[in-house]
Amino acid sequence: MTQAERWMLPDGIAEILPADAKRVETLRRNLLDLYHRWGYEMIIPPMVEFTDSLLIGMGRDVDLRTFRVTDQLSGRSLGIRADITPQAARIDSHSFPRSGANRLCYAGQVLYTRPRAPMGPRAPIQIGAELYGVESLQGDIEVISLMLETLSTAGIREIHLDLGHVAIFRSLAEAAALDSEQQAALTALLQSKAVADIERWVEENVADAQAASWLRGLPRLAGGSECLARARELFASGPQALVSALEELQLVADAVARRYPQVTLFFDLGEMRGYDYETGLVFAAYSPGHGQALANGGRYNGIGAVFGRDRAATGFSTDLAAINALGQNGAPEAGAILAPASDCAELWRTVGALRASGEVVISAMPGEGSDDTETPARCDRELVQEGGTWVVKPRS
Repeated sequence: MTQAERWMLPDGIAEILPADAKRVETLRRNLLDLYHRWGYEMIIPPMVEFTDSLLIGMGRDVDLRTFRVTDQLSGRSLGIRADITPQAARIDSHSFPRSGANRLCYAGQVLYTRPRAPMGPRAPIQIGAELYGVESLQGDIEVISLMLETLSTAGIREIHLDLGHVAIFRSLAEAAALDSEQQAALTALLQSKAVADIERWVEENVADAQAASWLRGLPRLAGGSECLARARELFASGPQALVSALEELQLVADAVARRYPQVTLFFDLGEMRGYDYETGLVFAAYSPGHGQALANGGRYNGIGAVFGRDRAATGFSTDLAAINALGQNGAPEAGAILAPASDCAELWRTVGALRASGEVVISAMPGEGSDDTETPARCDRELVQEGGTWVVKPRS
């Protein structure tokens, strides 16, 4: 390895330098304070766990994104977390069990074997909240509301909320008698939004005329509030679980519209994100001009069953650094005060008082002075002695 190569970082791995790091950390604190005010308690799960518990229940995508190593103490396989959600589910089920609602939040770095999107990060800072033990739609509405508050706190002004429900496709797949292999194939086509390919696949694989008609119409059910009206018409004689899913979408959309009239609502009834582990309502937030979802979440009931407690669950997460970069959440960094290199006791007391009041005071090192160009550029003021008292003056 050459000297020039030693400072290079792996693809998708980035460092955050002081100015941005301060904004990211400030946002992290503000968001955790927000979650605290909503009754969510913070957890700090470990970076690594046995893969037996880390990879259960969250689907193939998380499995493929997870780095694996061998534990030198036990000989067992360890996973470096690619998602904190399964860790929160384990904590709710085993480490911190409650009989009723359990609200948990977290903020920590995760690691991906491959980025989730082209040129995306492989070590994002995931922050989010999970609500356990609440089966009703009020739980989904609370979590969506907290997600929208998160983006607002980050300074993201224009938000589009995308709503879907995995029970819609599951009901149609059952009506069409699709096996697991066929469901996987059709799911991939729906994710690609390839309407012509979907219609061709349905024609070749679905014998039931009514089910085929429903499946052909599914990729076209995306849009505003009129989308639900078209869906109710198309699926008027559809399975009860599908009809109930449409009712849930309408109720949640109405509640969100009342709380956040400035948010644009969008429905995608063929949304397949999280299909292999989500169990109900799914949602994602977008901002115009930014192609990837800023935050997403959904209902994933039953994930805690592998840990001994089958619980209702819903939650969301986002990439802290990404929403920090997109939002307008920080004022320009304030200047600092330069304190001269001196052993004066009165100077030390003055510096301490200034720091206690919130000021940044940087002590000059021996050989540095107020006119030294090597002193920190952010020092726009300095401490000078006048009549035996140390006072703050603009730095020339």
